Amino acid sequence: MATTAINRDLVQVIAEEIAAGVEAAVACWMTEIDQAITDVELTTLGRLNAVREIVAHYKHLTGKVQSVCRKA
Repeated sequence: MATTAINRDLVQVIAEEIAAGVEAAVACWMTEIDQAITDVELTTLGRLNAVREIVAHYKHLTGKVQSVCRKA
């Protein structure tokens, strides 16, 4: 019984850490994208290219070739 409680607590702690890591990563990418699209020193095309570079970097880091997003 105690082992089950400890296992559940451990799983909960791990899940919270994973969720916090995902949240931090998404916040970082959103900040990078926001900075790219609001950079007054870039042209519109430059802003678009900056965002494309962020997406390409994400794909490179994760090994993903294609982004997957479900539309509501």
